[in-house]
Amino acid sequence: MRATRMTDSQKKSLGQNWDQFGLSQEQGPLVIADAFGRDADTVLEIGFGMGDSFVAMAQAAPEKNFIGIEVHLPGVGRMLNQTAAAQLDNIRCYKEDAVAILTDCVADGSLSTVQLFFPDPWHKKKHNKRRIVQPEFAQLVRRKLKPGGTFHMATDWQNYAEQMLEVMDAAEGFTNNAGPGLYLPERPEHRPVTKFEQRGLRLGHGVWDLLYRTDAADLA
Repeated sequence: MRATRMTDSQKKSLGQNWDQFGLSQEQGPLVIADAFGRDADTVLEIGFGMGDSFVAMAQAAPEKNFIGIEVHLPGVGRMLNQTAAAQLDNIRCYKEDAVAILTDCVADGSLSTVQLFFPDPWHKKKHNKRRIVQPEFAQLVRRKLKPGGTFHMATDWQNYAEQMLEVMDAAEGFTNNAGPGLYLPERPEHRPVTKFEQRGLRLGHGVWDLLYRTDAADLA
């Protein structure tokens, strides 16, 4: 976990709200219907940051379940504070490594959507291998998605966008919604613009969205 200081409000929120909304790897395999008290399409977001857009999406789609994974504890605290204040019951959260949670806790074929927005770009070339979007990760995501499920990525680093496109266009069992070699022409309406993204846009930074769906025939 990234070492960072938490505000008193974030600490209080984490302490007060974790029992209601928190999940852990120690609990073992996740039964989504038990965690949410219902069967519904489930969205899993890896790295929700401070949680603003994640909570906004959950508010906008109360018919869906939302699972967030974030190791940045101030972000977890802030997100839980927003969730409790809005009285949302369609959010659950892990504060552990995403790959470990996907591998050990999330059942195959249980998710309708996986979201990965603005992941760490590891922009130095020698560190590119640390980027989460790699061929092995693509297949891990594919196993967790339902047939016809979607994997939505966004980044403001062009080099990373190019890597995402290369990896995912070559990934078995996925189809690029925009067409081979193409990014989405604009931000999908369901993805809110974050404060971080707004700042980047003001500075002239580009943003690339990529959306892939699993091949239902391939997974049947």
